[in-house]
Amino acid sequence: MDGSKNELRELTKAELQLMQIIWDKKHVFVNDILDVMEEPKPAYNTVSTIVRILEKKGFVGHEVYGKSHRYFPLIGRKEYMSGFMDNVLQNFFGNSVARLVSFFSENERLSEEEVRELSEMIRQDKK
Repeated sequence: MDGSKNELRELTKAELQLMQIIWDKKHVFVNDILDVMEEPKPAYNTVSTIVRILEKKGFVGHEVYGKSHRYFPLIGRKEYMSGFMDNVLQNFFGNSVARLVSFFSENERLSEEEVRELSEMIRQDKK
């Protein structure tokens, strides 16, 4: 990434897992995140460290409650997904949505029904 203001840094798998929880819950303490994570749960300090990394990257902010911090998203899920997909489109498909769809179609990841749905969505968007 070139560091432009519009470009978001890509999240690691662990960071994305925590962001999904933060996006869903809107405001969370580290213990709230741990409560919804599946077993085996990571250590409290591990989650706390990842959340602080997300804060340094500009994805979350916090409010202070005594000695605790309550975290909230600064970047929306849709905004992140859009930036992520823009990067995929640019880096792997030459900014061509047609090439992206073709990739999924050629690899049999799209059913005929999904192709029809995509075609209908495109027609609706053009109107």
